[in-house]
Amino acid sequence: MKKRTGRSGFGIAVLSLAVFLAGCGADPSESDTGGRADLTLEVVPIPTGEETANGGADNGGGVEEKAQTFAAGDSAQKDAGAEPTQKPKIPPRGGELVLASEDWGLSFGEPHSQPRGNATAQDLAWYDAYYVGDADEKVIYLTFDCGYENGNTDPILTALKKHGAKATFFVVGHFLETAPDLAKRMVEEGHAVGNHTYHHLDMPTISDPDTFRKEMEDVSELFLEITGTELSPCYRPPQGKCNTQNLEMAQELGYCTIFWSLAHVDWDQNKQPGHEESLAKLTERIHPGAIVLLHNTSQTNGEILDELLTRWEEMGYGFAPLSELTGK
Repeated sequence: MKKRTGRSGFGIAVLSLAVFLAGCGADPSESDTGGRADLTLEVVPIPTGEETANGGADNGGGVEEKAQTFAAGDSAQKDAGAEPTQKPKIPPRGGELVLASEDWGLSFGEPHSQPRGNATAQDLAWYDAYYVGDADEKVIYLTFDCGYENGNTDPILTALKKHGAKATFFVVGHFLETAPDLAKRMVEEGHAVGNHTYHHLDMPTISDPDTFRKEMEDVSELFLEITGTELSPCYRPPQGKCNTQNLEMAQELGYCTIFWSLAHVDWDQNKQPGHEESLAKLTERIHPGAIVLLHNTSQTNGEILDELLTRWEEMGYGFAPLSELTGK
């Protein structure tokens, strides 16, 4: 491996992670729309701080549910399979994407129906961004956000292998630095590994293309050094935070931006959700084309994943890699 500088230092990494963990105790909440009793709005961000030297650390992520407002641009025909390093697609006149919030948010209606996001799937597709798949196909796209390793990734991988399910693991620099063998195992077992940025920064605050590129390239370069394979061209914004400029910069680098259409409150290591609570929520809200966000640090996820996958299979769902959705 070539020598890298400026990415992390062990002492700073420990301090950064400690500061992050100290700030992850906020209780999430759900709230209705005030006008529709059958609609629940929630935001599911991934926690700040992921690892190392520069203070980012995804402690395995965090989920915070709170009321949001939503705005979507004019719809546009989806065009999958964009080529890497391409110029941004040009939305139809008057169809520029406008996000009401930098936090990714979802609104849920009837059980097993696709939720609404901050923008429509059609509008996001102009930026090679996705949060949900085909509403007519009972397919689930499994994704895991990996901020650090605490012993729960092994049972997750074991359950996925048992069911023949391929997932995408979004990794940060700290995870790659401290758990390279798990990164190799993900590749060996046929999973995709995507980009969650090196330092898990607040990406909407980054407007400089070179700074944005470095956050992405540092992950892809280290992953290549560890595994000998290229990183998947899928990017998940830290905490689900983004703006249109971020979407464009990711697209110019050849990435598809991946949000989600289903998640649960699984990030707080001191307040893990119960098994039945988690199984109930994740089965009631599963829907065709779901992009499911889970966290590798969740003990509950490690313990219930085998049963959860079994329940979804019994409901008639199958699993597919994100590449089948994005065309990349």
